[in-house]
Parts: sequence; C-alpha cells; structure tokens
Amino acid sequence: MTSTAGTRPKEQGHNQVIRNGWLLRLSTALWRRPWARASLLLTPPLAWFLLVYVASLVVLLVTAFWTVNPFTSNIEQTWTLSNFQAIFTTPAYLSDIAQTVGMAAAVTVTDAVIAFPFAYFMARVAAPRTRTALFVAILLPLWASYLAKVYSWVLIFTNHGFLDWVVGGLGLGHPQLIYTNVAVYAVFCYLWLPFMIIPVYAALERVPSSLIEASQDLGGRTWRTTRSVLLPLVLPGIVAGSIFTFSLTLGDYITPLLIGGTSANFIGNIIYTNIGIANNVPFAAAMAVVPIVIMGIYLTIARALGAFEAL
Repeated sequence: MTSTAGTRPKEQGHNQVIRNGWLLRLSTALWRRPWARASLLLTPPLAWFLLVYVASLVVLLVTAFWTVNPFTSNIEQTWTLSNFQAIFTTPAYLSDIAQTVGMAAAVTVTDAVIAFPFAYFMARVAAPRTRTALFVAILLPLWASYLAKVYSWVLIFTNHGFLDWVVGGLGLGHPQLIYTNVAVYAVFCYLWLPFMIIPVYAALERVPSSLIEASQDLGGRTWRTTRSVLLPLVLPGIVAGSIFTFSLTLGDYITPLLIGGTSANFIGNIIYTNIGIANNVPFAAAMAVVPIVIMGIYLTIARALGAFEAL
C-alpha cells in the first residue's frame, strides 16, 4: 500500500517534468523564430477575417453577375454584365453616384476645415484641463446611439421644430430644411467630425515646436507658417481622417433616408431599395461594388500621401 502511494507522486512529477520540458522547447523555438510567433498570434484573427470579410466580398462580387427572373423573382445564377450595364448606361444612376461622391467630398472638406483650428487649439494652445474637457466633448457623442443622434436632427430641422422656432423668433422667416440635401450635408458633417478631429490632433501634436518657432524667426506670419510648415506636416493626418469621413458618407443610407426623405438618392439608398422593396439582390450587389472600387482608388491615393502612417 505504501509502495503504490509512493509511486504516484513520482509519476506525476515525471509527467510534470516532461510537460515543462516540452513547453520550454516550444518557447525557445518561438523565441528564436519571430515569424513563427507572429504567425501563431495572427492566424486566428486572420482566419476570421478571411472567412467573414473576404468571403462575403467574394460572394457579393459573384452575386453582382447574376440576374433576377422578372416572372418568378428568383435569382438566376447565369453570368451576365447586365447589372453593370444598367448602372453605367442609365443617367439617373450615374447622377446618383456623382451626387454621392460629391456629398462625401463636400463633407470631407468641411470637416477638415472645421477640424484643423479645433485640433490646433487642443494640441498647441489649450491647457491640460481644457484639453481633457474638449476630448470628452468630442468623444461623448460617439457613445450615443447613431439613430438617436439622427432623430435629434430630425427634431431640429422639421417644420415647427427647434430651428424653425429660433429663426422664426428672430423674425428671419421659416426655413424649410427637412428632407433636403442641405440638411443631409449638415448632419453628415456633424456625425463624422470627431473622426476627422482626432487624426488631425494626433498629427499636430507630433509637429516639433522648433519648426514653428524657426518659421516665425525667419519672418513667417501666421498664414505663411500654417501653409508652408503645418499643412505639409499635418496633411497625412488630414487624409487619414478623410478616409473615415469619405467612406462613411459614401455608404450611409440611414441619414439620407431619415433626413433627406424619399427625394434623397444616394448609393446606399439604391442598394437598400433593391434589397428590400425591389427584391433585386444581384443589382444591389452590383451597385455595392461601385463604392468599393471608389474607396479602393481613394485608399491608394491616401497611402501615397502617407495617411496609413498617420493612422
């Protein structure tokens, strides 16, 4: 009895030594081969990325070459370019694409113009407490529901709403902004502004103060220093922020639907209509390829301008 009880701890200790030795050899092998350590670390997220994101894009691209039977409304898996031909030969669709790109560009430029002085004040002028308060003011809206923010703007722009009450009280008439592209543009600028301020702030914070002082010592005024020193150094941060503002505007359909109404014709709304009401998934997939191609071109230009390093 004693002999049997004494052998069990020995066996357990022997097994523990074997496991520790195996773990030590594995740890040594991974330490000597950084690529193996990185592969082991990145394999699960990359596998998930390929399975969910890349695979869905492949399915989307394949579906874009199919058609819908006009009589049965069933998807016919026959290869055709009719969906793309309809998009690029129909003036209405081309106009909607141009309007979407124009809106995305206008929102991006507006947010950049607003974000630069705001971010400069945070990075170069504001005291630490003021900077913290401004950070909270920027990040706090991001915690709120997207729909709640959009519906709050509906209440502002609607007839007899807050804006109508303020402007009418000042005797300046009654603006009719709800269900217009102007209202959609204003809401987009509000929604995506934090995504522009943060990269621009990060870029401004990295600019050495000695460069600004050197420009001022050489007689450079505020505008000349901003144009010749700050803007070239901050440009990657501005482009990095524009990736968010441009892409988010390009694919959004909820804001145009709620703020612009049925008159809002953007790429996202066309995709939404063809998936739901029209039940034409292949055409919706073909239309979804358009913003993907546009963003591919945009990201190529942004990479050339150093935006990825700023991110």
